[in-house]
Amino acid sequence: MNALVQVAAEESENPLIPPIPELVIGLIAFAIVFIFLAKKLLPNINRVLEERREAIEGGMEKAEATQAEAQQVLEDYRAQLADARHEAARLRQEAQEQGAALIAEMRAEGQRQREEVIAAGHAQIEADRKQAAQTLRQDVGRLATDLAGRIVGESLEDVARQSRTIDRFLDELDDKASKSNDGSKAEAGR
Repeated sequence: MNALVQVAAEESENPLIPPIPELVIGLIAFAIVFIFLAKKLLPNINRVLEERREAIEGGMEKAEATQAEAQQVLEDYRAQLADARHEAARLRQEAQEQGAALIAEMRAEGQRQREEVIAAGHAQIEADRKQAAQTLRQDVGRLATDLAGRIVGESLEDVARQSRTIDRFLDELDDKASKSNDGSKAEAGR
């Protein structure tokens, strides 16, 4: 019967429910491990996790601050670059204006020097023409006086008479020359 009681007892035992003494020992062991984990290990784990979270958040904040600083530096650089471009354009414009002013000044100076050279040339030509006319007048007068003296047969050495004769002769030549120039101009105008 003993064997029968054991078989009946085994049949009444549920394989899913452990025996009570094992269950009590398992619960006590679980409580000890749980208390040990809650008191010793869990605070250390939480502290390490908190440090990591703070490091990550601090790193993110630091990264955001660094990114904001980099963005500010980039904007400053772009502003400086734009200022430098504007300054270069302004300097280039000033150089072009100064170059144009210098060219205009040099042209004006060249024109003034040209006019001076032309005026000096005209003055020299006019002086040479007057000197040539005076020399020619004297030579023509002397020749005319000699010729007139030979024709008349008397000497025309009197200076006053000689000057009057020469002046009259040259005035007649000038009148004839100016009349012929006026006539040729009138014909050219037709």
